[in-house]
Amino acid sequence: MAIAVEHEVSVETPKVKEWEPRIIAFLCNWCSYTGADLAGISRIQWDPSVSIVRVMCSGRMDPTFVAKAFQLGADGVIISGCHPGDCHYQEGNYKTLRRVHLMKRLIAGFGINPDRLRLVWVSASEGDQWAETANDMAREMRSLGQLRLET
Repeated sequence: MAIAVEHEVSVETPKVKEWEPRIIAFLCNWCSYTGADLAGISRIQWDPSVSIVRVMCSGRMDPTFVAKAFQLGADGVIISGCHPGDCHYQEGNYKTLRRVHLMKRLIAGFGINPDRLRLVWVSASEGDQWAETANDMAREMRSLGQLRLET
């Protein structure tokens, strides 16, 4: 004697994860990183697609860091340091300003929109400014779409 058992089978369509930008932010230890920390302490929300890398000074930002970030899949890069004249290492942020202008020209030569690289000055007391910068960059990267590099 055979017993027939029916099982209800439900088939769910797999959920496709929506693309989210990947943004790397290089923040100087003395001002910008502390400003981002203040935003966190103050519970000011910023877009979670922004990942922070702490550097001692924005002037120590080697252009290869930016190139490597894009090569490893970043859709945008933020470099942030102390306001001009307030650098703890005297002139690091002036060096950063010169380098970023050159980096923007360099990445444009590789076919990357220069708007994907942003330089901002954020002091330790400007947590709200940091959050606004991160959110604005994330919005802009969403409007530009995913960066696709030819390899």
